[in-house]
Amino acid sequence: MVQYNPKEWFGLIFRFHKSDTFRILLPAMVCLGVYSGFISYFFLEFLEYKPKSSMVLHSLLGFVISLLLVFRTNTAYDRWWEARKLWGALINNSRNLALKARSFLSQEDHEYLKTMIANFSMSLKHHLRKEQSDNHLKECVGFDKNSLLHKKHIPNQIAMLIFNRFNQFYTEKKITGDQLFMIKEELTSFTDITGACERIKNSPIPYSYSLFIKKFIFVYTMTLPFGLISDFGYWLIPITMFVFYALTSLEVIAEEIEDPFGRESNDLPTDAFVVNIEKSITEIFEI
Repeated sequence: MVQYNPKEWFGLIFRFHKSDTFRILLPAMVCLGVYSGFISYFFLEFLEYKPKSSMVLHSLLGFVISLLLVFRTNTAYDRWWEARKLWGALINNSRNLALKARSFLSQEDHEYLKTMIANFSMSLKHHLRKEQSDNHLKECVGFDKNSLLHKKHIPNQIAMLIFNRFNQFYTEKKITGDQLFMIKEELTSFTDITGACERIKNSPIPYSYSLFIKKFIFVYTMTLPFGLISDFGYWLIPITMFVFYALTSLEVIAEEIEDPFGRESNDLPTDAFVVNIEKSITEIFEI
């Protein structure tokens, strides 16, 4: 995720990042400019004829496109913000579980829980990215990461190991039934957060809706030169390119933020979240 100062107007206006939509769309904008130039030359130089302006239809269609894109970007941002809230809840629940375990248990049991709580967030991050997390997990007494080598859903396995360890503490009378009940909410939240993140990850915008928006924008921009040539002549080239950039940028941004768990610039800083969780619980257990 890109860290920036939202109040820095001029710095942001003249800054070009690798994820900037202008950089991404530049090849398509150039192709559209060439196409618009050909249309202009064909009518103005070859036919020497200016068709009558017909921008009424494009004005109406532009309003429809704007409504579709507003809904599209709002939906994508809702997914991004929901994912941020879920990871915020994971950070808080990991800290709460560490605080309770620190108070309930003796020091000899701290190391296992400190390692496994951190391993859960690490495994969830890689699970959402569809990456192998085995090499990134930490081992401790009572946990061998090779035991998870052939498991398909490592976050669930780690959550189960944590729950089993607390159940073992209860059967060994290291914690009471009331104390086990007190940590139930944090343990349950691990799988709840995992399922909610998987829902965001595995449920993109419906295919037909996304396809319709892309086709709509394509047809609109490809026919726009015919409506502009009468009033603007060769100036329709930059105008068409700008309209294409404005409309398509919203769709590109929505595509990027609707899956916020990857490594792109506008995705959530899940790497920082995992480090934050590890530092927090390590500090709690070392008090």
